[in-house]
Amino acid sequence: MALAPAPTPEQLVAELVLLLDLEPRGGDRFIGRRHKEGTGRVFGGQAIAQALGAARRTVADDRPVHSLHAYFLRGGSDEVPIDFRVKRDLDGRSFSNRRVVASQQGEAILNLTASFQKRQDGPEHQYPRMPDVPPPEDLEPDAAIRARIAEQVPEGPMRRLFLRPRPIDFRSVEPRDWLDPQKREPCAHCWFRTVAPLPEEPRVHGAVLAYASDFQLLATALQPHGLSYPRGDVKGASLDHAIWFHGEFRADDWLLYATDSPWSGRARGFGRGQIFTRDGRLVASVAQEGMLRTV
Repeated sequence: MALAPAPTPEQLVAELVLLLDLEPRGGDRFIGRRHKEGTGRVFGGQAIAQALGAARRTVADDRPVHSLHAYFLRGGSDEVPIDFRVKRDLDGRSFSNRRVVASQQGEAILNLTASFQKRQDGPEHQYPRMPDVPPPEDLEPDAAIRARIAEQVPEGPMRRLFLRPRPIDFRSVEPRDWLDPQKREPCAHCWFRTVAPLPEEPRVHGAVLAYASDFQLLATALQPHGLSYPRGDVKGASLDHAIWFHGEFRADDWLLYATDSPWSGRARGFGRGQIFTRDGRLVASVAQEGMLRTV
């Protein structure tokens, strides 16, 4: 039996945009599509991005999102869609606030609060400066590194995950050794962008950034401990996740994700992230705490 041809970059990005889109069901209720080739468990970034999309659909177009805060309550399943219900808590002169409950089969899996603001002028500053790191063109794609070492990963879901084509190109400044990590400082830098152009709508770019923001933080918290997910040393799961959106950006242009982890303990790890455009503008800040349990 012949293998199906690998999807093109355009197909991968179109599938991501469709995944993060929602089906309206009336009464501020929406259905999020399931990942057809998932790992069995809903990726946290997917749930966040879809919940943000549900909230965004109930707010006027002239009020972009400026922050979101999410709590993961239960692990979600890739086998069934996610139901999103939105509560309109506030529509003021400048701000709108929404609460979203994501559930599957009658059980809540995520709560999210998002705030939206009309564009207004005010004092401006940025600190710190963008880190001085090599450009993405000088770095090997993470996907190429995973493909090169995939044969060292036992047959099964982890190897398939290593080899699965992805819609986002990540390029690590300090490449991770997934199989035999050495202990190092809890900070990391990686560039990312979609592998093909996105639609022009800013809400799509915001959803993609929210999706991608969940990829790096817990891995950074593991660095001082020399632990490896693929090797089976540790089990991890996101507990809560927050994003502050500072400025305009495109998720199909290179963005630098600078992450650090100032603390871990009590079977939890805490991570922070800052996202910069290539010209050095800070466009988003991220914070996350996750469960980290050694096996």
